Amino acid sequence: MYGQSVVNSKDFDNALKVGRPPNVVKLFPNSRALIVSGKFIDRAMIVKGNAMTIAANARSRLVLQGALQAAQRANAAVIIEIAKSEGGANAYCAVNYWNIAMMADAICNQLGITVPVAIHADHYGIKSDEDVQKARTEIPSMFDAGITSIAIDASHQPDDLNLLSNIALNPMVPEWAGLETEVGEIKGKAGLSTVEEALFLIQGLNAHNIFPDWIALNNGTTHGIEASSQGIQIDLTTEIHNALEKYKVSGAQHGTSGNSSERLKKIVSVTRTTKANVATALQMIAWGLEVNDYGNAILDDNGNFTKVKGEGLTGELWSEMVSYADANGIKGGNYKKLNLVFENKIMGQPAEIRSRMAGRVEDFVYNLLVNVFNAADTAPLCIDTILKAGSFDPGTRVNRIESPEEWTEEKIKKRASLITSNKGPDGDFDD
Repeated sequence: MYGQSVVNSKDFDNALKVGRPPNVVKLFPNSRALIVSGKFIDRAMIVKGNAMTIAANARSRLVLQGALQAAQRANAAVIIEIAKSEGGANAYCAVNYWNIAMMADAICNQLGITVPVAIHADHYGIKSDEDVQKARTEIPSMFDAGITSIAIDASHQPDDLNLLSNIALNPMVPEWAGLETEVGEIKGKAGLSTVEEALFLIQGLNAHNIFPDWIALNNGTTHGIEASSQGIQIDLTTEIHNALEKYKVSGAQHGTSGNSSERLKKIVSVTRTTKANVATALQMIAWGLEVNDYGNAILDDNGNFTKVKGEGLTGELWSEMVSYADANGIKGGNYKKLNLVFENKIMGQPAEIRSRMAGRVEDFVYNLLVNVFNAADTAPLCIDTILKAGSFDPGTRVNRIESPEEWTEEKIKKRASLITSNKGPDGDFDD
């Protein structure tokens, strides 16, 4: 393990007894995997101070394995996640909302992983009333499958409908579960989030006794491959987090893959961010593509990816994937669409190839956790928080501050009409 603060076996055993939520206990009654609420992961980062952990988008089993290996090596509490577009009803990945907990539990038991792990349903997108109605059934099914944390993402909608969708779906989310909300779609410098919008969402939720653990912003990044160096707007992020201070909500940083280590270190040191989503970088690294020091894929003069010889996939399988992409008009960031198509072929490679794929992810994630995110040795802090709570539910960090009478549906709509916001261009911003 990374540091000296190693969890003793008695504390781990006690945390297993009290810290796993009811859905996880029911699914995996004999498990030695410490799968916990996302709330505990957030609390561990807060206890350490100026720390955030990775929320690793497990687009494949080998990415999931590599991220868990890295967390164990760094002695860090960690989040494993999948987004609705990646692993929902119309998924492009083999890992999905309904099998990700099972895979994580199996790998933890197989490899003897003893760090706390939350299983997060990222970007559970709500774009219409029809989506809200479907979610009333689908969200409980995801918790039935072992999810322990969720991001209700209605940010595609106007501000009033974003808030009202979050309120409508909250009864579907267990009180003990980690909860993330989002204001402003993640789409780069267009449609940046504002203090006004963030306050509107968090205050309205607070009035309805809903206390998110995280808020995600559009603070200047995109999902996928970053085309420019602008990246995260740290001053904007700090301003919004400071405005929300009394509501005790942490930041969730999306679009992390394309940002330099120095920018991410600054996010850790000056904002209240405790969760950093990393998706595209892990996929590219597992495949063995050439990336820069912070995981952004390097393209050649023709806009094509460069495969590193002797890393990741076999050259033969990579050539097959490229041919498939060319035949189907798949380019750039849309190479993500290859995950589901090729997962079984990837898992059918020789053991040494699968090992080097997971190992490449492990090395990259370990470096982030230890040298960039300041998350090393947060596992024992997380376990200590569980033991102090004596429960799978640490409770809320804040009580109701806002008056519910001022946040009726009618008043929500009136308040929202006075907000100046810019949703930015339409497009595929689901990850």
